[in-house]
Amino acid sequence: MPSIVVADDHALVRQGIRALLERPGDMQVVAEAEDGQQAVQLTLQLQPDILLIDLSMPRLNGLEALQRLAAGGSKTRVIVVSIHADEAIVLRALRSGAKGYLLKSAFQEELFLAVRAAASGEIYLSPKLASIVLDNVISNSKQPLTTNLLERLSTREREVFQLILEGNTNRQIGAKLQISIKTVDKHRTNLMKKLGVHDVSGLMHIAVQQGLLYVR
Repeated sequence: MPSIVVADDHALVRQGIRALLERPGDMQVVAEAEDGQQAVQLTLQLQPDILLIDLSMPRLNGLEALQRLAAGGSKTRVIVVSIHADEAIVLRALRSGAKGYLLKSAFQEELFLAVRAAASGEIYLSPKLASIVLDNVISNSKQPLTTNLLERLSTREREVFQLILEGNTNRQIGAKLQISIKTVDKHRTNLMKKLGVHDVSGLMHIAVQQGLLYVR
């Protein structure tokens, strides 16, 4: 019986996925996480077989969570559950260590297939995404994938970026990261320069492009 952690910032979504997973009787949800940091902490602590995680998460986005789990030596197989079907985002998630990618528009049967595939050491992609990835492999696309702009940022700059998106002031960011307001302002200036934007709206536009934010 595979053990599972479900990570989504919407309680109803988490509870709905949990109810579906526990219905067949051969899967066990051991914990729920409401943000990316909690998802990483619970996964490293409980070492579940599978983590189901959304990409658009507060405190720590799904892609960053994937990278931190990999850096922490986690053996948990991660399945991304997202509304995003963009080729660049899907491939980026897979390259960050995801072992499956499921669209939120999928039927419950696909959820079961994805979890059972991951538990068996296989990779599962929603059919629509599988064709996208296969086409990319076959054609070896001549067009470069959308650049992951966030790779230009340091770990601390990505943390500041995430907190800015969540509407925190410099003072609030400083308190949460335990750094001075002056240091926050320096990171803020640097990350905006690296991303080529001049205000928060520009940062939000990039976050949407990168699959880390969407209008709910």
